[in-house]
Amino acid sequence: DWEQFCKPRIKALRRSLGVLQDSDTPSSTQYMDVKVHVTRTISGDGYHIENLSYESREGVSVAANLYLPSPLRKKMPAIVIIHSHHNPKTQGELQDMGMTWARNGCAVLVMDQLGYGDRRHHPPGPRQDYRFRYINGIQLHLIGESLMGCMVYDIMRGIDLLLSRPGIDENKVILIGAVAGGGDPAAVTAAIDTRITCVIPFNFGGPQPETPYPFPNDAEETFNYMGSGSWESTRNLRLSGRDGFLPWVIVASIAPRRLIYSHEFSWDKVRDPVWKRLKQVFAWYDASDNLAFTHGAGILSGRPPQATHCNNVGIAHCVAIHEALQRWFDIPIPQEYQNRLSDEALSCIASETQPRPTRRSFAEIGASRAASTELMTCDKRLRLREEWAKRLGDVEPRNAPEVRSHTSHEHNGIHVEKITLVVETHIVVPLLLLFPAQYNQKRIPVVIALSQAGKEKFISARADELVGLLENGVAVCLPDVRGTGETNPAASREYGSEATSISATELMLGGTLLGARLRDVRSVMRYLQTQTEIDAKQMALWGDSFAPTNPPHFKDPLIGEGESAHQSEPLGGLLALFGALYSDDVRAVAMRGMIASYQSVLRDEFCYVPHDVIIPDALVAGDLGDVVAILAPRALRFEALVDGRNCPMEMSEVKDLFGPALQAYRTSDEKSSFMPTLKQDLAAWFVESLTDSHDSGS
Repeated sequence: DWEQFCKPRIKALRRSLGVLQDSDTPSSTQYMDVKVHVTRTISGDGYHIENLSYESREGVSVAANLYLPSPLRKKMPAIVIIHSHHNPKTQGELQDMGMTWARNGCAVLVMDQLGYGDRRHHPPGPRQDYRFRYINGIQLHLIGESLMGCMVYDIMRGIDLLLSRPGIDENKVILIGAVAGGGDPAAVTAAIDTRITCVIPFNFGGPQPETPYPFPNDAEETFNYMGSGSWESTRNLRLSGRDGFLPWVIVASIAPRRLIYSHEFSWDKVRDPVWKRLKQVFAWYDASDNLAFTHGAGILSGRPPQATHCNNVGIAHCVAIHEALQRWFDIPIPQEYQNRLSDEALSCIASETQPRPTRRSFAEIGASRAASTELMTCDKRLRLREEWAKRLGDVEPRNAPEVRSHTSHEHNGIHVEKITLVVETHIVVPLLLLFPAQYNQKRIPVVIALSQAGKEKFISARADELVGLLENGVAVCLPDVRGTGETNPAASREYGSEATSISATELMLGGTLLGARLRDVRSVMRYLQTQTEIDAKQMALWGDSFAPTNPPHFKDPLIGEGESAHQSEPLGGLLALFGALYSDDVRAVAMRGMIASYQSVLRDEFCYVPHDVIIPDALVAGDLGDVVAILAPRALRFEALVDGRNCPMEMSEVKDLFGPALQAYRTSDEKSSFMPTLKQDLAAWFVESLTDSHDSGS
């Protein structure tokens, strides 16, 4: 019963990691040939170190230090150590473990994860690696991969490297994942690669360092088994909530192989509900002796020595690890050894093997996948809707919107209606509906105005254009979809914000925040279609951004140094674009401040795009230009498009990006309106687009 429960969830986990993991996973008895280049050998007391790089996949080199006994042994246990998000492979605790176990007869591989150490292509500085772990994560999502998937693939190729060496005991392959981000990929790798005979994942599967200690008595009923989203994508895996591969399931799937359940700080063994589950699963296999634990002392907010903070794995944590490895694999309990070398001494990348910048690989993959997307159907619009819905999540309104409150008044010649719509359980959308004071109760066109900043900012920043619409007999609807305007959870929208956490949680649940907001927009449109004053066949979407842009070729500041770069807010334009894709009633679309393409987010090592507009697998479906092209011959207007660094794009660049869209507009209907340049003010353009006055061509 356990295996029937577990296996489909681990299969779903593999699919979630991206194209690499879903298509190429070795069996438990095979390994792939790996190209290895040794750049230097360092001799020590009873060990030696090979500084090497190996090819994980074409064009991707992984730098690693291989600690080996000197002399070599006939049957060597293989230990792979995954470093934390704090430091690269050269950190002192990693060196200590490598030298100590090598002197004790083990082969120990410590690699640099993507974006660290010899694989870092961003400027050095405090917490810059954190920042680029986040940036690489969102860039990989766009091309149909994941940061976790790339890490797991690199680890598995490292295991291939070890198993190809003479003298490695394939029955003693041990994987250690350090605190703070190392335990996550270690647990996932062990779940899908059965060649690993023992895994030691820190801070994954159960309580986190942030979890209150001790547990309450009802922890089994109240514990958050799924976890919450954050900037750290390896900690909150996309689709994990929807498809059921929760962290405890991933860790428990390792049974009956050997597992050391590991915690950096104090651990409430008696009340930990995950520990109870792990014990039960191992008992079902009659393998309780294959389950052990280690933990430290104190809590996250404490200070050493009372709290056992460490960069990777501390001496206090190693005591129980040594005891378990001796019992299971006859690895003698070693004496701790310390002879730390400089980062330069352990560098692995020679000039002739210097890896290509990661961003270049991402950009090339994204471009190739977007270019290979072809809609092999006569109804391209329907097909495109299906493809984007797979990535956006559920975009269909779930219920008929319910009016919770509705008041109206006159203000300066404008009829104002204040409405609160309940669009889903516990989800409300406050909106303003503005009519010309003298609209004679006849059906009139409506423009729905959308932005991240919300209706209040829209009114203050675009007052003249809104008045221009009203004076020409066009109604205006200003909704605050979830997480915008007055429903915005917090001021900050940076990588460590609550907004990012909410967006990451939505990915865990199988959707996207952009998709959920699109549902809100469509619910608002459905409500407007029921209003007798509104002409549902004369509807337009206006997406706008009020975020300042960055100057072209500006110098990217480091975290905490100088003035921060401005982040784009392309939500309004994206909602307008996708709203038109999913509604044939939209006659005109205008977008300001939108990103011109998702490919532009991949073109530089830096990007300034909020997490909640990222669509996983977007470039597998195509790109934004494909959506634009499918809207022909409806009226379409761009203004002030930006790239992934939130820099204004030149019109020549825009025309290059939207070449197929321009061609679609030229060939679809000579009367269609495509406005990449500003030939008339926006209000007048909307009026013309929503009436029959443009039938003579434009």
